[in-house]
Amino acid sequence: MQIAAIVKKNFYKDSVVLMRVAQSVAARDGVTRVSLLMGTPANKDILVQAGLLAPEIAEAAPADLMILVEGQQAALAPSLAEIDEQLAGRGSAAAGERTEIAPRSIAMGLGRLAGATLAQISVPGPYAGAEALKALKCGLHVFLFSDNVPLAEEQAVKRLAAKKGLLVMGPDCGTAIIDGVPLGFANAVRRGSIGLVGASGTGIQEVSVRIHELGEGVSHALGTGSRDVCEEVGGTTLLAGLDLLARDSDTRVIVIVSKPPAPSVAARSLRAARACGKPVVVLFLGAKLAGGGNIHPVATLEEAAATAVAVARGETPRACAEPAALAPAQGFMRGLYSGGTYCTEAQLILNDAGITTWSNVPVDKEYALPRGAPSREHTAIDLGADEFTVGRPHPMIDFSARTARLLEEAKNPSVAVIVLDVVLGYGAHPDPAGELAPAVREARAIAATEKRKLIVLGFVCGTDGDPQGLAGQVASLRDAGMLLAPTSTAAARLAARVAANR
Repeated sequence: MQIAAIVKKNFYKDSVVLMRVAQSVAARDGVTRVSLLMGTPANKDILVQAGLLAPEIAEAAPADLMILVEGQQAALAPSLAEIDEQLAGRGSAAAGERTEIAPRSIAMGLGRLAGATLAQISVPGPYAGAEALKALKCGLHVFLFSDNVPLAEEQAVKRLAAKKGLLVMGPDCGTAIIDGVPLGFANAVRRGSIGLVGASGTGIQEVSVRIHELGEGVSHALGTGSRDVCEEVGGTTLLAGLDLLARDSDTRVIVIVSKPPAPSVAARSLRAARACGKPVVVLFLGAKLAGGGNIHPVATLEEAAATAVAVARGETPRACAEPAALAPAQGFMRGLYSGGTYCTEAQLILNDAGITTWSNVPVDKEYALPRGAPSREHTAIDLGADEFTVGRPHPMIDFSARTARLLEEAKNPSVAVIVLDVVLGYGAHPDPAGELAPAVREARAIAATEKRKLIVLGFVCGTDGDPQGLAGQVASLRDAGMLLAPTSTAAARLAARVAANR
């Protein structure tokens, strides 16, 4: 394969736009990979590790856009031309027609939209902190989608936010719903009385979807960014979000959902939750918490949603029903997840069943899968990690890496069950089932030719209001032979049943 690489100087587009352009061009015949990344040191390091930092882009500055296409020689020039066309925007103004210049600063945006209360920021990490400070000084709450923001800048931004009584969601915040308006990756859920806050994008999506499925709704969902719950940041946004939901008249029940916080952050959060005056469902994945009073500790995403709904209805929370056991199978489990929280939850459920699980994001560091290494024994992979996203869009948008891994795992005679998450909603792929169903059929056919039984097990995080169409997505996946569990938790438990039969 050949590589073509160019740099666009001082050129910025939102990362979601770049992902969609990359996905579109990657679908061309003869194209293997397309990468559109800002020239930050972190992005360059990713390309170096993947052996893709071509000389043409090695000197790119953080404000420059690095464009790289890998594929057959004849496909390179047309692909670069298409990228240029898409980035420039199709069509042009008619002769004599006046065009409006897009706002290029927080101040210009405020001038166009009087009364705005929130700024959504998605610029290269080295510049994101400064833009967030500008927004806060203008009295705006901040949804900070950008990653690679220096820790010291996150601390400074959140100190100013706390001083001004404003909320900073992020950095690296992928999901939020404010007054029914989705930000980043989010699902179409009904409005209701349950508020969510937490350091887990896919976790918030999963819990909000299950709340909707159970007939209740969400007042607000506030992401914090994954680093918020570390010792250095101290849970600043988690505590601020908890306080906002406690004071919100539309919120009657609060759910905290997070990957494991630092012990001091967990303690402060629980103290604030006990004092907030509302029932609080708490999920710190992997933590054993004491309940009592207004605190309802839970262990899984499914249980978090079910408990919140029960409390909102004045019912006594009940244990979620155990999934039916699958027939004995011949070997190992492989989880191929696009959400890191799903991957973590699966490991915890498997560990509770006495099943050791290897992972690139391991719960037990002793079972860390080396970077780029193939699966071994029972394995759960987060395909949203950097090692899989270099040169590719996020796996919620681009399914190529996951379908390739699915077929690779299907060829292994020791594999009994493969678990997949399918995430719908705003920002996600417009037709996930259309991408996955053919690969599921092929994977099952590979096993069938060798007279093996391969279970492809999945779950859909989506609602009947999502743009992809929940019913049609479910029907397509089932028609392809995928066994669908009702939730991420149920899927992991079913996978544990198969794994336990080895």
